[in-house]
Amino acid sequence: MASVSWRALAPKQTFEVLPKAGKPCIDASNPVSLQANWAETMETPLRYLTVLALIAVLLVLLAGLWNMMRGTSPNLSQTLMRWRVGLQFLAIVIAMILVYLLRS
Repeated sequence: MASVSWRALAPKQTFEVLPKAGKPCIDASNPVSLQANWAETMETPLRYLTVLALIAVLLVLLAGLWNMMRGTSPNLSQTLMRWRVGLQFLAIVIAMILVYLLRS
């Protein structure tokens, strides 16, 4: 009977779990590569921030309108509308940063 070595029975397929030591994941010498990687990393949080800012604008707008319709406090209504303008500015700034990152 012929003897079979264990090496012959071992699977031939191999795969790379981690990158090799000599091959960097990100090319730090290439600024375009670094900017693209940073843009991809920041895209998802900025999308969530944009949606959150828009929801905040909507809630403050509805609260201001509700207060005006009830006619209770004109000062509170004025304050809520000023907050709405500030939140709209913030939402536009976040959205423009997102558009800038998606272009590059």
